Parts: sequence; C-alpha cells; structure tokens
Amino acid sequence: MKVDILNFENKSVGQVELSEDIFKQDLRNDILHAIVNWQLAKRRAGTQSTLTRTEVHGTTKKPFKQKGTGHARQGSLKGPHQRHGGVAHAPKPRSYEYKMNKKFVIRALKTALSLKFSEGNLRIVDTVTVDSHKTKDITAKLKAFEATNALIVRGGNDKDNFYKSIQAIHGVDVIPQFGLNVYDILRHEKLIVTKHALEDLQKRLTA
Repeated sequence: MKVDILNFENKSVGQVELSEDIFKQDLRNDILHAIVNWQLAKRRAGTQSTLTRTEVHGTTKKPFKQKGTGHARQGSLKGPHQRHGGVAHAPKPRSYEYKMNKKFVIRALKTALSLKFSEGNLRIVDTVTVDSHKTKDITAKLKAFEATNALIVRGGNDKDNFYKSIQAIHGVDVIPQFGLNVYDILRHEKLIVTKHALEDLQKRLTA
C-alpha cells in the first residue's frame, strides 16, 4: 500500500510503499500492555535500600536483665520492633528487568505502528534537516505540520541543528530508527518517520 511522502509544509513530494505485514496488524491491547509493562520495568532504578538489624548503628548489649522487670525479655535494641531498630525483610537494590521473547517484542512494535497508521496519525516525511538551530523556527514548522505532540524517527542519531532545536519543545521527541519502541510510540499523538528511517525500519522488521 502506498502513502504520500510529505515535506514540512505538509505538501506531498512523492509516494512510498508501506509493508502490510508491519502496518496492517490487528490491534492487540494485551500485547501492547505487556510490552509497556516490560519497558517500564527495565527503566526502574531499583535503588531502594533500608537497614536491617545487622546494619543499623547501636550496641548489641542486652538492654535490661532477663527477669524481674515486668517487661518482655529483650536481647537487643536493634530488632525491627524497637524504635530506631532495623527493618524486617528490608528492600535492597535490585533489577526489575525480566526477559521478553524477541518475536513478541517485534509483534508489539508492528501492532503499535499499525495502530498509528489506522488512526491516521502516521506521517512519512522526506527529511527533517533544517538550516536554523533556533527552537522558534522549528516550532512554527511543527505547528503548520500539526505535530505539536509527536515522536520523530530518523535514520541516525546525529546531534545536528534539528536535534538541538527540538530539545526545548515540550511534547516532541526525536529518536533514531534503531531506538524505536512501543512505549514512546503510544505516548505521542503523532508518529513522524523520515523516508530513510522507514526503509531501514521495514528491512529490520521483515528480516
């Protein structure tokens, strides 16, 4: 199936063929949900840490004699039931990452791309290079292109004028083709892909 290639004036400058295997997948919310949870789990810092009874500072001396006080016997003031004592089953630094089948990840990416295509929120552009690095100039172009909340996918990760000018624009992000993922696709309204990135993406997902 063919779609128009646009420039940043929102005018057609040609056509390109989209793979039905990539952009015509059935919508599977369960797949998208599973992949988003997997991505967010990998992003968790896992740096939480509290002290156990062996790690808190304090004496190990018996606080009072065993018998005759009228109180329950105690062997230490560092127990979890004591004030300033250690935490029982204390959380420690860990990784929340877990494995995900590669074919499942690819299926989810195709599903997310198909969703944007079916919504009419997929745009293929010829190029995203600009002469000026000023944010106000690229903001005007994006507004005319109706892309105030968009994910822009390019072939490479060059820190050129376009990349620099886009950094201060809220709601618009730029990523290289090889970094395209389900979570970023779903959290943006529009998906803008350059012609060069589309060619590489279709080769990667059909390989």
